[in-house]
Amino acid sequence: MKFFGKIAPDLLAMLGKKTDTVLYPQVKTPVSDRFRGALKFNKERCVGCKLCTRVCPAQAITIEKVADKEFKAIVHMDKCIFCGQCVESCNKDALENTNNFELACSDKSSLDWEI
Repeated sequence: MKFFGKIAPDLLAMLGKKTDTVLYPQVKTPVSDRFRGALKFNKERCVGCKLCTRVCPAQAITIEKVADKEFKAIVHMDKCIFCGQCVESCNKDALENTNNFELACSDKSSLDWEI
């Protein structure tokens, strides 16, 4: 009974208050402009210097040459730690962060994104 006497004031204070959580899939909360979500790759701007692959602490990016002056990026989203180092180090602004955070999947092989 002592326990209930200690928490009763807190329970009564919270009784009339609105909840702080939302029903996530139905209600979307706005994401900050500075949020670092999934990567977006602009292959027209990429010059193939591979600076992004060298500075990535998780080694989550691979740049492959497709044709003369044309490259593609493969991002291993299972390794990416969303630090943004690759975006900041790219001299040509070929990489940018989006605010996409819904990256859940049931198959690990679908986490290798060719962008």
